[in-house]
Amino acid sequence: MGQKGGHMARKRYTAEQIIGHLRQAEIRISEGKTVAEVVRELGVSEQTYYRWRKEYGGMEIEQLRRLKELEKARLKRLVAD
Repeated sequence: MGQKGGHMARKRYTAEQIIGHLRQAEIRISEGKTVAEVVRELGVSEQTYYRWRKEYGGMEIEQLRRLKELEKARLKRLVAD
């Protein structure tokens, strides 16, 4: 671990990476692993896992891309006005 207090180093994940991790977690949990085992394998805390599930749970990568496109279009319209 190497850091004081045994905390994991903070790493920034893209939304695509988060959705991928959530998919992996779902598969491993369905295979009988516990959430604690899965988050350890993924290198994130249980708190992070549950926050991700709340924010991104059930979202497909294509849906995420579409949301990003819509947001960009909205921002372009705001700037153009």
